[in-house]
Amino acid sequence: MTVPETMTAVEISAFGGPEVLRPTTRPVPTPGPGEVLIEVRAAGINRPDLLQRAGKYPPPPGAPDLPGLEVAGTVVACGADVRRWRVGDEVCALLAGGGYASYAVAPEVQCLPRPASFSWLEAASLPETFVTVWGNVFERGRLQPGETFLVHGGSSGIGTTAIQLAHRHGATVFATAGSEEKCAACVRLGATRAVNYRSENFVDVLNAETDGRGVDVILDMVGGDYVARNVALLADDGRLVQIAVLQGSKGTVDVSRVMRSRLTLTGSTLRPRPAAEKARMVAAMEARVWPWLTAGDVRPVIHGTWPLAEAAAAHAALEQGDHIGKLVLTL
Repeated sequence: MTVPETMTAVEISAFGGPEVLRPTTRPVPTPGPGEVLIEVRAAGINRPDLLQRAGKYPPPPGAPDLPGLEVAGTVVACGADVRRWRVGDEVCALLAGGGYASYAVAPEVQCLPRPASFSWLEAASLPETFVTVWGNVFERGRLQPGETFLVHGGSSGIGTTAIQLAHRHGATVFATAGSEEKCAACVRLGATRAVNYRSENFVDVLNAETDGRGVDVILDMVGGDYVARNVALLADDGRLVQIAVLQGSKGTVDVSRVMRSRLTLTGSTLRPRPAAEKARMVAAMEARVWPWLTAGDVRPVIHGTWPLAEAAAAHAALEQGDHIGKLVLTL
């Protein structure tokens, strides 16, 4: 395939609001050893992109300065020592950055085959979101079939993914969301009960739903005063997994409750992790989750799409918070 020398991209011209995202022209990157060059057809939008734009989440050393952590497209060039992929293969890929562009480089071990029957938009919604859920709910949280699971922000990209994967895994799923419409969407995806946090106390509601036993695993993106409430809701041997702190990184923990009920408080970020660790997680997810995708048991929820040049409008929509599912850029 013929690869041009330059490409269209969206860069962060200065730290600030969505308006700092600016279309630009950049050289097409060259894949190094063990890397592939992807002609991008769609790129997922994630909250870490917003944090990077605001100057609060810098890319890891050596990563592109362009935002964008997941893409789908066609392999158009392979670096030395690439074994699995060939020019023409259709893939989706987990990136450390650089997805907001018409071409992106990815380690071959962080690429996955586009699932059969999935659109480019759906495929671009998978890598960052699904690896995040896999690593935190199933690896760190150790969710088992038959257990109970709560995800806060159930209508978000992470939330809609976590609901489906936990339900398919055989867990009883609960969610919180900020409107009746969003709660109804969570139930359609597999939640047994969705709590409108604007009008209900999720601790009281879910303690009643579980006959006072509490919840085995909680995936939280809120932080702040949710920390204490999550700890109060956990069942004996329960696990709280923190992946974001939208309401603040400080919270109060009743340590005696942690001790008495043998609770585990953990969490992680994905982007800064070593490439070898990301490769392991991608391989594990492909082995366990990709069969569910190809069988049609799980499918990403797409809220809306924007052309690459309108990335600023997409960021504004994500910050507004009215979405259900993922926001995706198209090329």
